[in-house]
Amino acid sequence: MHLLSYILIAVVALEHFYILWLEMFVWTSRGPKTFRSLPPELFEPTKGLAANQGLYNGFLAAGLIWSLFIQDPIWHTNVAVFFLSCVIVAGTYGALTAQRSIFFMQALPAIITLSLVLLTQ
Repeated sequence: MHLLSYILIAVVALEHFYILWLEMFVWTSRGPKTFRSLPPELFEPTKGLAANQGLYNGFLAAGLIWSLFIQDPIWHTNVAVFFLSCVIVAGTYGALTAQRSIFFMQALPAIITLSLVLLTQ
């Protein structure tokens, strides 16, 4: 079970590294294909805002990856719980304020992972 929780933490982190890449580096080229609900003319003027969001997603991913390298089980759990909780809050807020599917793409995987982390501590 511990191995599965580590794998899921890595999956959530990889998802947030992907979001970082999407929002920071390919917002104007891949963004319109990914976020079809937004008008295409919005991508160029919002490039800086998207990059800022991408940076925050990178911090979430970095924290989750950091938790994987912590040897002490209590600290590993504490750090993983903190960053997974941040992902859950961000995903829930995004679902409430921007697009409902954000909950299922970001918050729900983190909720599942957090549950497993807490069950295996």
